[in-house]
Amino acid sequence: MAVLKPLKSGYYVWHYVPSLPASVVFIILFLFITAAHGYKLYKFRLWFCIPFLVGGLMEVIGYIARAKAENETDKLMPYIVQSTFTLLPPVLFAASIYMVLGRIIRAARGEQYSLIRVARLTKTFVWGDVVSFFIQGSGAGLMAQGASLSSTGQWIVIGGLLVQIIMFGLFGMIAMVFHYRYTRYSVSAMAYSGSNWLGSLYMLYGVSLLIMVRSIFRVVEFVMGNDGYPMKNEWTLYIFDAVPMFIVMVVFYFWYPSKLQPLNQDTERVNSAEGLDSTDGVVQLYMGDRQVGQKD
Repeated sequence: MAVLKPLKSGYYVWHYVPSLPASVVFIILFLFITAAHGYKLYKFRLWFCIPFLVGGLMEVIGYIARAKAENETDKLMPYIVQSTFTLLPPVLFAASIYMVLGRIIRAARGEQYSLIRVARLTKTFVWGDVVSFFIQGSGAGLMAQGASLSSTGQWIVIGGLLVQIIMFGLFGMIAMVFHYRYTRYSVSAMAYSGSNWLGSLYMLYGVSLLIMVRSIFRVVEFVMGNDGYPMKNEWTLYIFDAVPMFIVMVVFYFWYPSKLQPLNQDTERVNSAEGLDSTDGVVQLYMGDRQVGQKD
């Protein structure tokens, strides 16, 4: 039977013995849905969805590390891997989500109803996502260095999570303002035929809310610290992190943005407006509409 053990220094990085069965369940779930996303990505060539696939792979690795940690609570590496690889995936999910909104706006021919020009909207939120990613990553690295830096690392992670929450709040506001204006001014529903762009917008609302709730939970977890209830009770991680993130991946899969194209492909080139190739320093996550003519 697994026993909770400290590091050689006497410091406990774990406050419980991680559940092997729970870890295995979510390894299987995330592996399955990530493979499904890989199939969709291959089929439709929607390169801006690559972060979603990478996020799913990180979840799988994170829960493999938790499974391994059941009998290795006295070793630092499994803790570092599971902590980092379950903390960062939502940031990657967000990168793809941000880019979907721009495609929805263009597909609906509603650029004039957006608070921010579509190309600028995409770049602004992706840059914010990059900042959040690196802040959280650096904080997670410090937390793994031991008791002396753990508190500092936790507050840095909190800062990164707050950036993510603020960006999601602004994102949601922009999406809802666009939705309201578009509906209010009765723009023709025929502006985009052949796809349920409105369904994609509702999908964004749903997954954004789930990620927001998860991020708020993580802020509470880190603010309460090592002696707080969330850090000492494993079930909170699964209910407020693992389950919501799995649902996010499932919902995004079934409402995959494979048909979000403007009606006139000759005059509306989404890749030129939303592509990140003109933004120095950011990995090119999006390569345009290669899925033209393909069906779900």
